[in-house]
Amino acid sequence: MAEPATDHPIDIARQRFKLRVWITSRLWAQVMVGMVLGFGLGLLLSDATGLIAPATAEVLGLWLALPGRIFLALIAMVLVPLIFSSIVGGLTGAGSGAELRAVGLRLAGFILASTTVAAVIGVALAQWLRPGAALSGFGAPAAPGELPEPAGRAPLPDLIADILPTNPTASIVQGDMLAVVVLALLVGLSVAQVERRRAEPFMALMDSLLSISMNIVKWAMFLAPIAVFGLMAQLVMRTGVETLLGISGYVGTVLAGLAVLLALYLAALWAVAGLSPRDFLARAGGNLLLAFSTSSSSAVMPVTIQTARRFGVPESIANLVVPLGATMNMAGTALYQAVAILFLAQLAGVELTTAQIVVVVGTLVASSIGAPGTPGVSIAILISVATSMGIPVEGMVIILGVDRLLDMCRTTVNVTGDLVAAVLLRGQGEAVAQG
Repeated sequence: MAEPATDHPIDIARQRFKLRVWITSRLWAQVMVGMVLGFGLGLLLSDATGLIAPATAEVLGLWLALPGRIFLALIAMVLVPLIFSSIVGGLTGAGSGAELRAVGLRLAGFILASTTVAAVIGVALAQWLRPGAALSGFGAPAAPGELPEPAGRAPLPDLIADILPTNPTASIVQGDMLAVVVLALLVGLSVAQVERRRAEPFMALMDSLLSISMNIVKWAMFLAPIAVFGLMAQLVMRTGVETLLGISGYVGTVLAGLAVLLALYLAALWAVAGLSPRDFLARAGGNLLLAFSTSSSSAVMPVTIQTARRFGVPESIANLVVPLGATMNMAGTALYQAVAILFLAQLAGVELTTAQIVVVVGTLVASSIGAPGTPGVSIAILISVATSMGIPVEGMVIILGVDRLLDMCRTTVNVTGDLVAAVLLRGQGEAVAQG
């Protein structure tokens, strides 16, 4: 009779050991725990409970978010060398010029098509659901300095000419990722045309730079669960549940559009690559959860590359497609901005004509491609586009209240688009390898 009593504690200890291994070996599980605990703490310390003074809550939120800021700073520190070495390495390993053109043209077509479709979905849903109609006439002015100043729009020829990084050092200092990508593309294409013997030292340098950058990213990932916990707590403390419920129509419209875009991505995978949505989400879930929690497609780019390789994407294709996608494939952002633009117009009682809506879609597609994949950057783009269309931006104070939450959601869809592009181009990479 004593035997079962002896075995019972052993079984419990074994189960606890399995649980501990399961938690420590899966980053996504740690991130999920951090999100839940951060949400609970933020709710507990928000204005709704009144446990602490608002000023104290603001200071506490800054300290809670400190690990998240350090995490994002570590990623930002190695972002330029990581993107540069990944793209150069992907180009030099992708084969001949014809094969490079095939991959590049297909990727460009995918980005342009998905971004356009996303903007159209956003416009259609906003026109149908009209989330700003209930608050039409909203006129609370924004406080001075609360909104970023919109930049003046340069003529189209100047915009095209400015794509070329005439001062690469300045582009790196200013964080102009589009310029870094263009420079990496030019260098990679040039290296691919140079005699192999002469290019080997430079290629070895790029390989070492990539390995060093990935190692720093690995260190940063140890902070991810704590970073997510603090950022989520600060978000809920600042936003509050009441704010989310108060503008649920706007939030719901954006989330519905992102869900439609996500469904289209999964349908394309199933139809073209034969990969079921269930299998894709099961294997990419950790990556997408990390993208959601950090709201930065650039921050999770190394993880996205590794996830793409788990789907059988050749290393050269993953190293080329994912960095380009993290910089230029912003379909989720285009959808969000389309809804936000029409929401602002409806708030101000401005009715846009069909021609103006077409201009909005085209402008958002052009603005979204090349936007840095970092939190909050879409707000500046949104204000610039709204100003150029003559739409009042006083309602931005409403959008800013839930921007972080929607930023997390659209980043998840953006990263999904990067993975979908890599998987759809997997066959091209296999053709390169066989050739």
